[in-house]
Amino acid sequence: MTNTIQQPTQVNRILRVGIIGCGEISQVAHIPNINFLAHRFRTTYLCDISEQSLHHCAQRVLGGTPKITTNAEQLCSSADVDIVIIANADACHVEHGVLALKNGKYCLIEKPASICFRDIDRLIEAEKVSGGKVFVGTMRRYATAFLDAVQAVGGMGNITYARVRDIIGPNSICVDQSGTFPQKFNDFSEADSQDRVDREEDIFNQALGNEFGLGTHDLSAMREIIGMPQAVAGAVLKLPGIFSVLFQYDGFPVTYESGLTGVPEFDAHIEVYSPEKVVRVEFDTPYIKGLPVTMTVREKLGEGFQERKIRKTYEDAYTLEMLEMYDCVVQGKTPKSSAEDARKDVELFQMIMKAGFSSR
Repeated sequence: MTNTIQQPTQVNRILRVGIIGCGEISQVAHIPNINFLAHRFRTTYLCDISEQSLHHCAQRVLGGTPKITTNAEQLCSSADVDIVIIANADACHVEHGVLALKNGKYCLIEKPASICFRDIDRLIEAEKVSGGKVFVGTMRRYATAFLDAVQAVGGMGNITYARVRDIIGPNSICVDQSGTFPQKFNDFSEADSQDRVDREEDIFNQALGNEFGLGTHDLSAMREIIGMPQAVAGAVLKLPGIFSVLFQYDGFPVTYESGLTGVPEFDAHIEVYSPEKVVRVEFDTPYIKGLPVTMTVREKLGEGFQERKIRKTYEDAYTLEMLEMYDCVVQGKTPKSSAEDARKDVELFQMIMKAGFSSR
């Protein structure tokens, strides 16, 4: 009997990944997840301004030793890279996203893709003339429980109120207990450090200052589950700290609370109310792999009450996001978390900041 070797097809193709940024999120999430998803992805190229970080992360990659570089253009133009993950400083997201698109590559850009119209519009324009597409890494929107909650809310009818909350303790505690043992390095040149400062200052000025403190995660998920608000009725912005926003929707209010606390907990949820049903989707820290995202439904049952807590899977949102990214690339699909979609978050940032400043 003759053994036949199965040739790669679009269906079982392994995508070669280049990662720009070898810091915490790449060490804790991206590199380990790609290692686990070896039937779909392989890390072939790493880029960072820290040589020490590059060598450290190269040792974490399974399936072959990746090439390393401090030059993002070199990675993006490489024939050894099919898709680019951009996980470096926020100020570099757009610059390197445009580089990936110029080379016809799909790119997963960590959130936020951008916090100002000037830069998000650069991404959108670059995408129009590219064979690649932008996939913004708002991974909560790919969690199974969140998708179930979107369906449940869609069938509720008359929404009377909603609450979006993301008040969390120090991420460092979760990272230290994640079992991934990330390392931090500081072998940056003075020129690289100054370049980052200059970029951040430029974006800060473009973006009305403090809006980078707002949660793309929360606003993006809020838009998917209940749509865009009509207006911001008020905002108390305590940055840094915990802030509160009141959105006006068509016929119901929505409160949004976000910020940091010293208590080591992760209180992140979206809860939507109707006269006879309440749907809540609850997120845990993404830094601990496998913690479930759950949906809770509380509703009237005749003259009584029932509550159901649903956990369909332990498969984490980062993994589900990468699998969706894979499908988008091999099938040529446009991601729902696109650059055009991310522009709506910038609109919300502007609305919130204007309301917050006007109330001072």
